[in-house]
Amino acid sequence: MKSTSLLVKDIMMREVVTVSPFATLREAMLLMNRSKVKALVMDKRHEHDAFGILTYTTLLRYIVADEGDIDLISVIDAAAKPVLTVSRELEIKYVAKLMVNQGVRRIVVTQNNKLEGLITMDDIVGAILKTLEEE
Repeated sequence: MKSTSLLVKDIMMREVVTVSPFATLREAMLLMNRSKVKALVMDKRHEHDAFGILTYTTLLRYIVADEGDIDLISVIDAAAKPVLTVSRELEIKYVAKLMVNQGVRRIVVTQNNKLEGLITMDDIVGAILKTLEEE
């Protein structure tokens, strides 16, 4: 199957919606709604900091399960950090294996410690399906 030769850069989303670590969960939810995305990448606070990720699942956990106040909780308190990152030059088969082994659906793509994009399980499955249709 040709999918093993696909690289992250071939299928990743380049337009990633980011959020400040100091934004409230309400602000993050509104940004997700406006941008029509299910996850936000949390900006680094400085050059040597790590990226984070805030997903619908995390928001639900804080709001419903923990009955948290969306106006008092900051993104930095709720986001998963550090987030898993991969290079844009990595073959997607390794990213797929990492996702399955770690139980995540999204991984941040970086190059030289700079945000390059986001790759999701849906991106990988879609690329594999497209490859199968072309065979």
